[in-house]
Amino acid sequence: MEKVETKLVKRIALVAHDREKKDLIEWVEFNWGTLSPHELICTGTTGKLVEETLIKKGLTPKILKLKSGPLGGDAQLAALIAEGKIDYLIFFWDPMEPQPHDVDVKALLRIATLYNIPTAMNRSTADFIISSILFGTKYTPKLKDYKSYIERKIEDLEK
Repeated sequence: MEKVETKLVKRIALVAHDREKKDLIEWVEFNWGTLSPHELICTGTTGKLVEETLIKKGLTPKILKLKSGPLGGDAQLAALIAEGKIDYLIFFWDPMEPQPHDVDVKALLRIATLYNIPTAMNRSTADFIISSILFGTKYTPKLKDYKSYIERKIEDLEK
């Protein structure tokens, strides 16, 4: 009996600030063939726009839509990363426009870094991620050992 190699399904988070949504949608349209076997998780408005665009092209996207970023979507996404439910973060952010939820954005990026999730912040890096030979393989990010941090003693509480 011949061995059949099963493609691994990745969980890819897609986020874009308002002035970057058009670029992300174009990127998704261009790369739909590569992205289609995978699970897409989007913050609310981005997910709605990506879904509408792909449906207009006759495609049937599978997208989990979270809340809009400023309404808690960034926090939901950070929680999914902490739970090991996101493999890649594609976040087209606007470096020229302050965001009312900058603290949430910073928290999301901090969690992605803490859990060593491959993160693209622009189209070029997103292209490199999905064209990497590692993209279609089983890959487990190496995590730092935070045991000493978790078990640290808090001096004021020890007295």
